[in-house]
Amino acid sequence: MTSFLGIYLNDQLALGVLWRELARRAQRNNRGTDFGDALAHVSEGIAEDVDTFRTIMRRLGVPVNPVKVAFAIGAERISRLKLNGRLTGYSPLSRFVELEILVMGVQGKKQLWDTLGDLADLGSRLPDADFRQLADRAERQRAELEPYRMRAGTSAFRDRR
Repeated sequence: MTSFLGIYLNDQLALGVLWRELARRAQRNNRGTDFGDALAHVSEGIAEDVDTFRTIMRRLGVPVNPVKVAFAIGAERISRLKLNGRLTGYSPLSRFVELEILVMGVQGKKQLWDTLGDLADLGSRLPDADFRQLADRAERQRAELEPYRMRAGTSAFRDRR
C-alpha cells in the first residue's frame, strides 16, 4: 500500500461524508415534495456508498483519518451560512446550489470508482468489490438528480419572485 493511496482514500472518504451530509440536509429542506422524495433516495444511496468505501479502506488496512472526516462535517455545517438571497429561510437558490453540488459529487464518485478499480488496480486486489457496478450506481444517482437540478435552476434563475 503506497502512502499516496492512503491519502487519496482518506480525502475521498471526507468528500463522501460531506456529500452525504449535504444530501441529508437537502432532503430535510425539501421534505414533502417530489424534490425531497428524490433526495431521500439518493441520500440513502450516498450513505451506503460511504459505508462501502469505509469497508474497502478497512480491507486494505487504511486507517480512517478522523480529522479529515470531522473537517468535512464542519465544512458542510459552515456552508449553511452561504447567502441565498433571503435573510431567513430556504430559497430557490439554496435548492439549486444543493442539487448542483450533489450532481457534481456523484459525478466525482463515478470517477472515483473507476479510478480505484482501474488506475489503483483495486479491482484485482479486491475481486469481490464490483467497481463497475458502483460506478454505474453513481451514474444512476446523477441521472435521478439531474431533472430536479434543472427544475431548481429554472426556478432560481427564471422565476421572478
